[in-house]
Amino acid sequence: MSLNEWLKSGWLKPYQQNPQKIENMLNLIRRDLRDCQSTEISTDWRFAIAYNAALTSCLIALHCRGYEVTRGQSEHYRAIQSLTLTMGEEFSTIKNYLNACRNKRNISDYESAGTVSETEAQELFATASDLFAALENWLLENYPEMI
Repeated sequence: MSLNEWLKSGWLKPYQQNPQKIENMLNLIRRDLRDCQSTEISTDWRFAIAYNAALTSCLIALHCRGYEVTRGQSEHYRAIQSLTLTMGEEFSTIKNYLNACRNKRNISDYESAGTVSETEAQELFATASDLFAALENWLLENYPEMI
C-alpha cells in the first residue's frame, strides 16, 4: 500500500510540515540517544528510551512526507510500518526489527519488569543510532528546508 492509500483508509491524516517542530523532534532523538546510555537506569527503561528515539525518527520521516498517524489507529505500529513507504524499501529489516522491539517494549512497560537484557538494550541503541544517521542524510537529500 502507499501512503495515499493509508490516508484513504483513515490510518493517516494530512500533516502541515513544520521545520521548527522537526528540529524539536531531532533534538528529542539526540537527547534520547544520549540518555539511553546511562547505566543509572534499568535496561528496560534504556530499551524504552532507545525505542522512543527510533519511533521519533519514523515519525519525522512521515511528517516530512506530509502525513501523521491518526489517533486510535495503532500509532506506534503505523509509524514503524510507514518507514519503508517514507524512506524506502531498504529499511524493511529495520522496520521488522523495530516492530519486534515495539512488542517487547509493551511487555516491559505494561506487564513485567526485568524482561530486557543488556544486549537487547545495546542492540536497539545501535539500531536507533543508525536510523537517526540515515534520517539525517535522508533529510539533507530530500528535505533540506526542514533542517
